[in-house]
Amino acid sequence: MSKLSRRDFIKSSMIAGATMAMAAPFSKVRGANNDIRMAVVGTGSQGGGHCRQWSRMEGVRLAAVCDADLSRAERIKKSNPDIKIYQDVRELLDDKSIDAISSATPNHWHSLVTVLACKAGKDVYIEKPVSHEIWEGRKMVEAARKYNRIVQTGTQKRSSMAHKEAFEWIHAGNIGAIKWSRGFCYKYRGPGSRGIVNGTNGPTQLPGSIDYNLWCGPADMVPLHREQLHYKWHWVWNTGNGDIGNQGIHEMDLARWALGDSAKELAPAVCSIGGRFGVDDAGETPNTLISFFDYKPAPLIFEVRGLHTAKGARRMDAYPGTSVDVGIVVQCEGGYWAARDGGGWIFDNDGNRIKQFAGGGGGSHYQNFIDAVRSRKTEDLNADIEKGHISSALCHMGNISYRVGRQKSPEEIKETINGNKEMMDSYKRFQEHLWANWVDLSVTNATVGPMLTMDPKTEKFTGDWSELANMYVKRNYREPFVVPEKV
Repeated sequence: MSKLSRRDFIKSSMIAGATMAMAAPFSKVRGANNDIRMAVVGTGSQGGGHCRQWSRMEGVRLAAVCDADLSRAERIKKSNPDIKIYQDVRELLDDKSIDAISSATPNHWHSLVTVLACKAGKDVYIEKPVSHEIWEGRKMVEAARKYNRIVQTGTQKRSSMAHKEAFEWIHAGNIGAIKWSRGFCYKYRGPGSRGIVNGTNGPTQLPGSIDYNLWCGPADMVPLHREQLHYKWHWVWNTGNGDIGNQGIHEMDLARWALGDSAKELAPAVCSIGGRFGVDDAGETPNTLISFFDYKPAPLIFEVRGLHTAKGARRMDAYPGTSVDVGIVVQCEGGYWAARDGGGWIFDNDGNRIKQFAGGGGGSHYQNFIDAVRSRKTEDLNADIEKGHISSALCHMGNISYRVGRQKSPEEIKETINGNKEMMDSYKRFQEHLWANWVDLSVTNATVGPMLTMDPKTEKFTGDWSELANMYVKRNYREPFVVPEKV
């Protein structure tokens, strides 16, 4: 099934795109009393969750699954014997009986599968982050608009009434102007966790159920030098984006949403400090990171920590004065909003509770997608692809500043960020956290990225360091798995 030639691949994609461009936007959607036939692409832990959602949702039928690892697709079929299984997503997209797909592939496949699905006339629920690089996220938006497709981003907290109501209350000025918005991803990724990448001395022999060429797709097809193929791809640059683009994208999206109209585009500048501390593995992405996004009038600051509160401890830090370890804090003139999954509280500046907002963690997100598929109205989506693109691209911006940075001593770091009150606050707590984990930054230096400037209109870096930084905006794709310039 993986032997399609590049010419056949391109030809079938062009035919599908041309056909759908001429079709009415609802031509693939069944009536309100008929099932929407869903296919799931990528059937690991997250994709398995997608399968369960569609299998039990009224008016929806799980019709097919696709995975480069056939053993995973066959596992889903055992409990869903009537479904079709595919190994090559291009063959799945040729199946005219499929109305929509949901994709939980590794990040490096997200953009291409979405663009191809839109061309083939399928609506798409795409997992977060929507892209692996900034450029390809914009191509997803273009494809959704060109082919009149409904494309939902898997940032489920957009469907939480708690956050929606809290932000409306804040934006109404009830506790004054926003001073800053912080997102936190303090989630253990140290020894013994899924965040550790165990390397190997030589290439790993993969099971026969895996088509590694298809699994790599747009990414470089390099020999696997780690023990585990699945999930560990998050911590390798070729396929993943680290925890800022894994768990962190949820909180990044909330922190940006909190800023309202001032953060509808990419931030005009970004600077990151971080490193991979307290672990000795083959992972590449930072497990401890601060990224400062210079939105005006209020900045967004994002913090990642993958180690416990201290060496030998078994719990995670929280932002001072709150219980927030994975969530957001929005500081305003007269108080702040501190929230996790199910909502949170508005506090005054003395720490007294003022008002609670609660309302679920976004469990209706899948239903919201189906409702929009039926209505054919992009505005009905809680997390349209453009919202997902901007928030995902912020994660990429933070990573890019880190990747073009260099190691500096603590004294040099303080000199670099002198005058940036919020960055200095984050860095001091960053330094204390690492010291508690027996990491001395004067011995093991952190990497400090330059303050990169971004043109939000072109979504490219400008000014100093831009030539190097823009090399990370778009990857070199591996044919025939190429996200096209013109979708």
